[in-house]
Amino acid sequence: MKQFTGTAVVCICLPCAAGAPAQDGKPTFTTFKVAGAGTGAYQGTLAERINTAGVIGGHYVDAGNVSHGFVRAANGKITKFNAPGAGTGANQGTFPYGIDTAGAIVGYYFDADNVYHGFLRAASGAITTIDVAGAGTAAYQGTLAYGIDTAGRIAGYYFGAGGVWEGFERAAGGAITKFAVTGAAHGTYAYSINTAGAITGPYYNASDASRGFVRAASGTITTFEAPGAGTGSGQGTTGEGINTAGTIAGYYIDASDAQHGFVRAAAGTITTFDASGAGTGFQQGTYGIGINTSGAIAGYYSDASGLNHGYVRAPSGTIDEFEAPGAGTGSGQGTFGGGINDAGAIVGLYLDASNVYHGFLRTP
Repeated sequence: MKQFTGTAVVCICLPCAAGAPAQDGKPTFTTFKVAGAGTGAYQGTLAERINTAGVIGGHYVDAGNVSHGFVRAANGKITKFNAPGAGTGANQGTFPYGIDTAGAIVGYYFDADNVYHGFLRAASGAITTIDVAGAGTAAYQGTLAYGIDTAGRIAGYYFGAGGVWEGFERAAGGAITKFAVTGAAHGTYAYSINTAGAITGPYYNASDASRGFVRAASGTITTFEAPGAGTGSGQGTTGEGINTAGTIAGYYIDASDAQHGFVRAAAGTITTFDASGAGTGFQQGTYGIGINTSGAIAGYYSDASGLNHGYVRAPSGTIDEFEAPGAGTGSGQGTFGGGINDAGAIVGLYLDASNVYHGFLRTP
């Protein structure tokens, strides 16, 4: 690993934010954009995850379609950063994803040769590049880091020597353990890791259908399939988030290519769910994304017209749907819920009527 003692670019700026005050117990929305974010179609600010302290990690896309990382503190101040070695061409740059309780962020960057590299950014700003030994070095190969737990263990995936993506766990000290799910003919993708070191994600079989998996800290892997999941190419089950108790949130794609949410208890019981307004057509339906310690799930759903809406599902199963102020109302636009912390604060993004991205924070 190559250790860097600082970020390539670090600056502090105030966010451009608009808050909707809470009334009668209703949630508060704060929308924000990073200074320097582009204002063209599919440019702007994308918030990904939030930790227990209310610190948000994400990225923004500038006018040249280059991505840059940011951290938004609980007081609203935003720190921008680029991973050293990140490319500066269109569709290249820095892409943060996971964040831990201390504010450390993991993600990946796309270099000038279109190769992926993982990174860990400490709360102090120091960035460490993560490259799994043996990872492919051709364009669109490499290493991607996605999740980080409170002990500093990191989960992600890399392009292996066998020509498919495989999972990895990186210990806090830097040691990397590679793994692949038996039967993963088209790859193993590690997305999230909890405080016990359990990892979840999807793997793809010979039919290119996905199945969920959970890998215990001991290395034991258990696979699972949501009831109703399709078995054709591009269909199946995806584990997205895993909480302290080992409960997994995710989604599955049925035989009609519609999406449905699910929650899998640590014991293995799977409960499926759909937001009330979710569509049932191709690429419509409900996506489970983030899950907190209590089992509340945040995500989004696409309705019959292709418009997206955010939601939060309580542990009891009650679903509360929501829209971010300023979200567009056309097909493909709308609100996308993502991360949720233990206080029930949700972060995500919305796509406005001009197809520009904006970050949001929804506070209970």
